[in-house]
Amino acid sequence: MKQPPSMRLKIVMSVAALVFVLILGQALALVFMYEEMEEEFIDDILAEQLEYSIRVSGDRAELALPNTPNMQLYRLRPGDPPPPGLPPDAARLPIGNHEIHVDGQEFHLAVREAHGARFILRYDESSHETRVAAISSVVLAGALSLCLLIVTLVYVLAGRLTRGLESLTARLGRGRGDRPYAEPGMDRELLAVATALDAAENRQSALLAREKAFNAHLSHELRTPLAGIRSNAELLAGNPELPDKARQRAERIVAGCDRITRLAASLLLLAREAEPQAREALCLAREIEDCWQSLGGTPALDNRVPPEAALRADPALLQLVLRNLLENAIRHGGGTTVQCRLAGKRLEIRDQGPGLGSGNPERLFERFQRQGPGAGHGLGLTLVRHACQASGWQVTAANHAQGGALFQVDFGPDLTISSQLPH
Repeated sequence: MKQPPSMRLKIVMSVAALVFVLILGQALALVFMYEEMEEEFIDDILAEQLEYSIRVSGDRAELALPNTPNMQLYRLRPGDPPPPGLPPDAARLPIGNHEIHVDGQEFHLAVREAHGARFILRYDESSHETRVAAISSVVLAGALSLCLLIVTLVYVLAGRLTRGLESLTARLGRGRGDRPYAEPGMDRELLAVATALDAAENRQSALLAREKAFNAHLSHELRTPLAGIRSNAELLAGNPELPDKARQRAERIVAGCDRITRLAASLLLLAREAEPQAREALCLAREIEDCWQSLGGTPALDNRVPPEAALRADPALLQLVLRNLLENAIRHGGGTTVQCRLAGKRLEIRDQGPGLGSGNPERLFERFQRQGPGAGHGLGLTLVRHACQASGWQVTAANHAQGGALFQVDFGPDLTISSQLPH
């Protein structure tokens, strides 16, 4: 996926475009103004020379000729043919100043009438064009050099401005730790952002601390009365003198207490940081078999995980993941066979039930999201993701192409194929 340009590059590009337009526009304006001044200068030269030539031509004709090699004066009387070097159309031009091109070369013509004759002064402006080209090159080269200098300065300044932002972004990725984001010496704008981030993280930390404390207190306060209720309900359920309906109600009370106890234990686990305590080399296939037997061993389990698959994991967290996923497959599989297999580094657990529906399967990992009728308390899959994240694994849910639900746990580098496993 193509990455968008950085803020530094955007600033440099924007300033470069603005500077280029302004400076280049100013340079072109100077060039055009210089060209206009040259044109006016040429017109003044022609007017002065032609006025002088007309004034002295009556007395001494030889003094009327221009004294510069790039000027030539023509005097035409009525009926005279055009002299050599002067185009026929030029001889018929009206009174005034004109520009003509002969063989790709530009000439200025000044046409006047006096003493019954037509005076035409031709001026070769090659030297002026050369001067204009030289001045234009100098001005444009200076403008481009100035643009490059300004862009370089902007790049350096933008780097200084964005360096602090990049550093702050890197710290956000690593986490604040014990040091706040706002630090002395920061620019005012960056300090405002860092202060806002500190305030937001403090609020989030306070909210998480309150939530964890509430979950911990709730689970602790529920255990003692639930244990007493369950004990009394067990005594009632085992009393043969009570009617069957009374014993059934007592059994439902025991089941309800167990359900609430599991809920409290789940909340307590979510309230704590479920960090792996000790990683051991475990046989994944045997861990699945042991967990399956602890769940009752029914319905059938199709365990296709090879015995050589070794997993470095915290045994308690691995059992929590396996127990919840297998229990979920039993609950929603409709009594059909549950399949476990390896696909690369991923453990796939599939049931053959109705599947996960048409919604987003990933939402099942959110708290109190239930898969369907008869579901548990809605924290089992949340605990699975919680334990996987703590262990560095990834868990996903999807509908299998051939029906049923499919849960995958990607163990990454923690899973290897080894012949040396504990027996």
